[in-house]
Amino acid sequence: MRALITGIGGQSGSYLAELLLEKGYEVHGIVRRSSVHNTSRIDHIIDRLHLHQGDLTDSSSLYNAFDIARPDEVYNLGAQSLVKASFSVPEYTADADAIGTLRMLETAKYFHTPKFYQASTSELFGKVQETPQSETTPFYPRSPYGISKLFAYWTTVNYRESYDMFACNGILYNHESSRRGEEFVTQKIVKAAVRIKRGLQNELELGNLDAKRDWGYAPDFVRAMWLMLQHSKPDDYVIATGETHSIREFLDVTFEYLGLDWKQHVIVSSKYFRPAEVDLLLGDASKAKRILGWEPKVKFQELVRIMVDAELAKGNV
Repeated sequence: MRALITGIGGQSGSYLAELLLEKGYEVHGIVRRSSVHNTSRIDHIIDRLHLHQGDLTDSSSLYNAFDIARPDEVYNLGAQSLVKASFSVPEYTADADAIGTLRMLETAKYFHTPKFYQASTSELFGKVQETPQSETTPFYPRSPYGISKLFAYWTTVNYRESYDMFACNGILYNHESSRRGEEFVTQKIVKAAVRIKRGLQNELELGNLDAKRDWGYAPDFVRAMWLMLQHSKPDDYVIATGETHSIREFLDVTFEYLGLDWKQHVIVSSKYFRPAEVDLLLGDASKAKRILGWEPKVKFQELVRIMVDAELAKGNV
């Protein structure tokens, strides 16, 4: 079996590549030219991967990657994935996340690719219309990122229904790990807390501490991606832990684990607030459990400790 992953150098892409290699796949990945040297998350397996330069904004590069890889399964994880940044670069976000998915589906259709996975997001629900959110909850995105991903979601559904493609959307809630980018709030908190513990810094600036998220463990979530493409019929699934926790709670667990009091170090700054805030996300993954047999193994407290332990293990850096 051959798989092609966009965003293979990211957090989820790296864990997915590991999973597929364990299962005996020949794994291909598309890496952007600007990030071709930023392979730190996959350096330990890079000699077992087939990497191709490409970009979701460039159709010809996608065609070339498909032509070489001839994949049985495609996992489209590549995106401009920072919600806050999407307000600053909305046009690029739409080009990569919305039209980029269209380019991927068109290319997959041309090559008669058997199976296609689209990385969707809980940000589709944005200003939530019900809690918890399931596959039938109305969408209400609150950012250029969410809006672009909504286009990608419905485009995936449309290609499935129009061309009889095996195409699935995974509506994944926040998934974290030690490989999470430093620009994301969980990793920002963990790295700052460890530095504060070591006396390397004293303050941490954050935005809305009351925002609540359903946080899971990235390796658990990539397993759900793979399971979707192994099922007999394509469909769309919410992937979540079913627990919601505020950023305050994330601070509580992180700093307490290190024997610190975050209230002595955290400063709330308006510059980190979004123009349109998403206050509460809580997913209902009962469909994935019922049909795919999937459920998360790692819950909130353990997730935070895994991230802190990984940061501590790096030493004084």
